[in-house]
Amino acid sequence: MKVFGERLAELRREKHVTQKQLGEFLCVSGNTVHAWESDKQEPSLTALVALADYFDISLDYLLGREEY
Repeated sequence: MKVFGERLAELRREKHVTQKQLGEFLCVSGNTVHAWESDKQEPSLTALVALADYFDISLDYLLGREEY
């Protein structure tokens, strides 16, 4: 799921949000967001849906199944 981490980091930076701020929105720590971005952990389905909603993108895009 390497594409996921890269896309998440890119989307977060484009929105000028820190890992900590995104984590607070998702009720996880900034360290958890960092682990997702570095592909050390995978988010839950609930977190994936929340991320797609937050960034107003499709899950397919977030998971690397389609281009923006």
